[in-house]
Amino acid sequence: MPDFIRIDPASKTPPYEQIRLAVANAAARGELPVGYKLPTVRALAEDLSVAVNTAARAYRELEQAGVVETRGRSGTFVAAGGDRQRAEALAAARAYAEVISRLGLDRAEALEIVTAALRQSAR
Repeated sequence: MPDFIRIDPASKTPPYEQIRLAVANAAARGELPVGYKLPTVRALAEDLSVAVNTAARAYRELEQAGVVETRGRSGTFVAAGGDRQRAEALAAARAYAEVISRLGLDRAEALEIVTAALRQSAR
């Protein structure tokens, strides 16, 4: 079982999203090379103590994003295509949204913060 996937039961982020983020981030960072075979849905669900449907949803969303590809009975693999930059940006945005929610900030303030940060990074 890949040790980069950890489920935090106290997180407001659903388990399928935690799995999706972990795989997308690891692929974006190159920790999961193209062609890396992921565990089966059932094995992943068992190892993480989540429902099979939870693991299946994570894989389905990863496949829709082009991060992984399913090759029938051969399994699920990290895809060569995939928009890794977009996947990484989406993962960062979702993590930011979770922090904003946890802090109780409203949407307008969150957008102001990220807009200011983008202005600073463009310099």
